[in-house]
Amino acid sequence: MLITVKRESEPFHFVALNEEGQSIVMDGVKTDAKGMRPMQLLLAALGGCSGIDVVSILEKQHLAVNSLTITLNGTREPDVVPSLFKEILITFIVEGDIHPEKVLRAVQLSLEKYCSVAKTLEPTALIWSEIILNGKNITQGEIGNEV
Repeated sequence: MLITVKRESEPFHFVALNEEGQSIVMDGVKTDAKGMRPMQLLLAALGGCSGIDVVSILEKQHLAVNSLTITLNGTREPDVVPSLFKEILITFIVEGDIHPEKVLRAVQLSLEKYCSVAKTLEPTALIWSEIILNGKNITQGEIGNEV
């Protein structure tokens, strides 16, 4: 895996490019930013990684996911450098004709076994999941606990 990050403009506007030519824009400023900050990208990576797992697990069971939206809310250590994530709440909003136990299991497998980003963050961050299936909240749990 090879990523190239190049500074585009001052003060902190960067573009990351992968081997296949796709790019992501990053910025280190909070106002008038030209892209996401790196820690925002880390949360986005967690959502993408887990989302891929959940859809893949459910589709292997021939269950149709009509829509999946994932929101991530991360809390970082205040006044510390580096400021690591201490707690992350991942909310999976799923629509489809899927039994709640199947969604629960797919999320659990993703966060506890398959998602490399979750496993990378797990040593320093408490990761919680919440699942809303067809408008109904069906669970909230911490990684490592039975859901």
